[in-house]
Amino acid sequence: MTGDPIPSEHLDELTAAMADLTSSLETEPSEAEILDAVCAEAVRAVPGADMASITAIRDGEPETAASTDERAVEIDRVQYAAGEGPCLRAAQTGEIVRLPLAAAGALWPEFTEHALGLGVGSYLAAPLRVDGSLAGALNLFGYGGHGFAETDSRLLRLYTTIVSFGLRTTRRYHRARQRAADLETAMSSRAVIEQAKGILMAVHGITADDAMKRLIAESQHTNVKLRDVAARFVESLSAG
Repeated sequence: MTGDPIPSEHLDELTAAMADLTSSLETEPSEAEILDAVCAEAVRAVPGADMASITAIRDGEPETAASTDERAVEIDRVQYAAGEGPCLRAAQTGEIVRLPLAAAGALWPEFTEHALGLGVGSYLAAPLRVDGSLAGALNLFGYGGHGFAETDSRLLRLYTTIVSFGLRTTRRYHRARQRAADLETAMSSRAVIEQAKGILMAVHGITADDAMKRLIAESQHTNVKLRDVAARFVESLSAG
C-alpha cells in the first residue's frame, strides 16, 4: 500500500469501531441491523464522514440496504434513477471513488446537483463484496468540500475488507444453523410419521405401505401437512 502512513489515532478509531461492530454481531442481529451498524461504524472510523449508506446490487438492480441518514438514501436514489454515479462506479469496477463534489458535475450532473443541494461537499465510496447475494458499495458523505484524503480511502478500504470477511463468516454461520434446524425438523417429522405408521400397522394388521397410504389420504382430505396428521394421530391415542 503506497502513500503516507495512516495516523495512529485513525487506526485506533478504526480498531475501536471494528471491536464495537464485532460485539454487535455476537448478539445475532438481523442482516438489516448488521448493515446499519456497518454504516454507523464507518462514519466513526473515517474522518470527514458525516453520513453513510450501503448500495446493494441484487439481480442487477441497485438498492440502498442501510444508511445513517435519509439524505444519503435520497442521493443514492438519484444515482439509481440516472443509472450512473460514484456508488455505482465503485460497485461495478471494484475501485475506490473519492472526490469533492465541486469536481463531479461534468461526470454525474444529477448526482452532483442533488448532493450539493443537500449540503454534501465530498464523497467516498468503496466496493463491498461479501458473496454472490450481497455485493455493492459502502458510501460515505461529507458536508465539507475536502474531498476526503488518500488516508481516508485507505482506511475505508481496510474497513470494508474486514467487514466483508466478517459478514461472509456470519452469513455462513447462519446458513449452517438453518441447515441444522431444517435437518432436525426433517428428522423429527420422519420420526412421528414412522410412529404413526407403526401404530396403524399394529392396530389394523396392515403393511407399512398401506399405513402410509392412509396417512397420505388423511393429509389430502383435511389439507393438513403429513407430519401434522401423524402427530395429531399419535397425540390422540396418547390422550385416550
